[in-house]
Amino acid sequence: MMGELSAAEIVQVLRTEVLGHLGCIADGWPYVVPINYVYEGGSIYANGSEGMKLRAMRENPHVCLEVEQIRGVANWRTVIAQGRFEELLHDEQERASHILATRIGRAETSASAHLVEQDDVYRREEFHRPVLFGIRVQSLSGRFELL
Repeated sequence: MMGELSAAEIVQVLRTEVLGHLGCIADGWPYVVPINYVYEGGSIYANGSEGMKLRAMRENPHVCLEVEQIRGVANWRTVIAQGRFEELLHDEQERASHILATRIGRAETSASAHLVEQDDVYRREEFHRPVLFGIRVQSLSGRFELL
């Protein structure tokens, strides 16, 4: 059986999971990248280092986040959150940092987030403080399959 998730089930998926796939437009093309996130109070909070993802979201703040729970090929739930990217400032940064640290550990990006392309060769950049951002959710949808 396939169907739509209820509003409560959608929120449950978003609050249970901490890994999703962020979709945005980079240089006119769809760009999808995995991110750690937390869903709280109608917003999604995450962090990242300077690079394509942040540049793309600053240029076009309309983004989506796909989150999934997969138990098998015929046993899954998926949620799509569409919203608007917002870079967090001051008090919002502290709140988001606390929420991220509480739910998924210290707000820190992975080593791969510090790789920068240069002449078709990747080199490790010095660590930069993560940029905290939010996605103000404007619409949610969810689907499931269960045999």
